[in-house]
Amino acid sequence: MHKILIANRGEIAVRVIRACRDMDLMSVAVFSECDRTARHVRMADEAWPIGGNPPTDSYLRIDRIIDAARRTGADAVHPGYGFLAENEDFATACEDAGLTFIGPTPKAIALMGSKTAARQAAIAAGVPVVPGTESALGPDVPDSDVAAIAEQIGYPIMIKAVAGGGGKGMRVVTEPAELPSAIRAARSEAGAAFGDSSIYLERRLLRPRHIEVQLLGDHHGRVLPFVERECSIQRRHQKVIEETPSPVVTPALRAKLTSAAATVARSVNYTNAGTIEFLLEPDGTFYFLEMNTRLQVEHPITEMVTGVDLVAWQIRIARGERLDLGPETLLAPKGHAIECRIYAEDPDAGFMPSPGRITTLRVPGGPGIRDDSGAEEGGEVPIYYDPLISKLVARGEDRPEAIARMGRALREYQVLGIRTTVPFFRWMLAQPAFLDGVFHTGYLDELLQQRRGEPFAIADEDIDEVAAIAAALHASAPSGAMARKHAAGLPAEAEQGSAKAWTRSARLEALRG
Repeated sequence: MHKILIANRGEIAVRVIRACRDMDLMSVAVFSECDRTARHVRMADEAWPIGGNPPTDSYLRIDRIIDAARRTGADAVHPGYGFLAENEDFATACEDAGLTFIGPTPKAIALMGSKTAARQAAIAAGVPVVPGTESALGPDVPDSDVAAIAEQIGYPIMIKAVAGGGGKGMRVVTEPAELPSAIRAARSEAGAAFGDSSIYLERRLLRPRHIEVQLLGDHHGRVLPFVERECSIQRRHQKVIEETPSPVVTPALRAKLTSAAATVARSVNYTNAGTIEFLLEPDGTFYFLEMNTRLQVEHPITEMVTGVDLVAWQIRIARGERLDLGPETLLAPKGHAIECRIYAEDPDAGFMPSPGRITTLRVPGGPGIRDDSGAEEGGEVPIYYDPLISKLVARGEDRPEAIARMGRALREYQVLGIRTTVPFFRWMLAQPAFLDGVFHTGYLDELLQQRRGEPFAIADEDIDEVAAIAAALHASAPSGAMARKHAAGLPAEAEQGSAKAWTRSARLEALRG
């Protein structure tokens, strides 16, 4: 392997190009018309045009990407995430063309890419799943049959796309009357996003946390899980803040989660990078949710606390190397890391996309700060693709220090010309429940409903207070008291009471005292 084509764009393409440089490998970028002068195009050793602006005319064109690899002499393809990353036909086409696909096998993608097949694999491996349907409900299944199944499962339920991801094709149904319209909406969205309108049903758990386990598998039978990531801060089922380790996972629970993740991966002979996602209830019960057969957006936080270059290991595994990492390194995090996904969106306009030219860009730096981005000053944020422009990561020796550093970095982050979610994250870091680590997958949506259109911009002195609070907590006391109560199975009411007692005014009083 000497030249890798990156079948993606933006910050993940930049990330893979950097890994290629570190490993003395050549890189090839592909680009649509509007990405002709993009950062990833200029950074790569070579670049090749693959079509028009819509993804269906460029980044989703398997034939053009394979042709670009052939014309440039690339011998391997890294799919990044999104677009064709979890497309078995693309992985097969790469293999048929004599290209090394830097990811799992087409068979593993097909098996774990289907949410229902993945559920069946988890059950066969002895890992608990959320109660729901075990097979796909295709477009030929009448609504009346779906309604009968929903009654058996019990409301509230989740409708999910079988080929889904990123919250698309997903609907929450609390009562039978809502079901017909929710089925239509879910099928329509799933068909448009994934070309498959099949759905399945799951019982909706109340106030769970979303916990995921990164893993690597080589071609010699070894599977290694990493310390868990906390992904419960979500807006409409899409992650916006991730951190590692989770503030509520104890060493004993971590051992169970990582063991279950590795068991599922081994049962399907999984290779390369992947992620097993779980739902965790307050009493410590967890359920398999799904598997992502690719690198995750939030992989940098795992790298920050383990020192492992996940992209480099993807490449090393693809060329047949053995995993020689010690499991004790991967499960004993060195510090705490938090990631904020900076989007070109206007949080004061319902998080509507905000495409356009970036006239000014000042990226934060300093100890413990990492910014993975495909954006640059003078660059354009197109309307055609996901509006993620940066992944801002802060690492500290513990969670309070990571929060303090993130607060400082968000104060330094300046973007003009477009709207971004930076003001939202500044506001989010000031929320008591977030500072205490007491939240669930529905927490942010509930919090946003309470705001009723209030602007997110808050005064700089408020941000300074947040940073000072976090720094004081870091210096004066070990974090995680609330987390230990949660992991011990304390009733939600008790947790909420504790959280309310530790109000912002009380924090400031303690800080001043």
